[in-house]
Amino acid sequence: MPESGVAGRLVLIAGATSASGLAATRTLVSAGARVVAVGRDAGRLRPLADAGARAEACDLTDEAAVVALAERVHASDGAVDGVLHLVGGWRGGGGLAGQTDADYRFLEGSFTALRHVSRAFDADLRASSAGRLAVVSSTAVARPLAGGANYAAVKAATEAWTRAVAQGFAKDARDSGESPAAASVVFRVKALEGLEDTLAQRFADLWDADPAEVNDTVIDLSSVPNSG
Repeated sequence: MPESGVAGRLVLIAGATSASGLAATRTLVSAGARVVAVGRDAGRLRPLADAGARAEACDLTDEAAVVALAERVHASDGAVDGVLHLVGGWRGGGGLAGQTDADYRFLEGSFTALRHVSRAFDADLRASSAGRLAVVSSTAVARPLAGGANYAAVKAATEAWTRAVAQGFAKDARDSGESPAAASVVFRVKALEGLEDTLAQRFADLWDADPAEVNDTVIDLSSVPNSG
């Protein structure tokens, strides 16, 4: 069986203290990748460390903390080849009138974390011979409902940011006259429950794909059978 393209790569999982984070860690480690698992709660990172990741506690909504995280990762592990953004959460319901500012600010934290992390490791991904950024979005972006307006708005912003990263990767390749090496991808799901292993494998598989073909793509996992 050929070696996976992610073997030997350094991958950072942002928001790793979830079932999806654990599945991604196990898949990546099994494929030979080096994994840095990042979460706010140090205690909840233990299963990730047991699965073979190096655990880092960090509040990803704090820009200074993310800059310090990047410095620690660079000092201990080197430059990052991939980022999987799993910071998320859900609050909603109550129709449009029920979309409170408090709920929006809670949900906005995932987008804030993405902005901080993607900026902190942007130079790494651009310099890598195979840089990959992937985020998890929602099918609600394509069909937003009044009771989930806050959520859909934040996910739409997340997708726009990720596509902007993709444009930057493509521009780098054009300006250098070289073949594209980096890719930025959106995975959409209706719900992650039951798709954790599928997400993990599809993310790992990005290193076996042509970056020019997968960059700036939206991949809907909701209709994909679980690979686990």
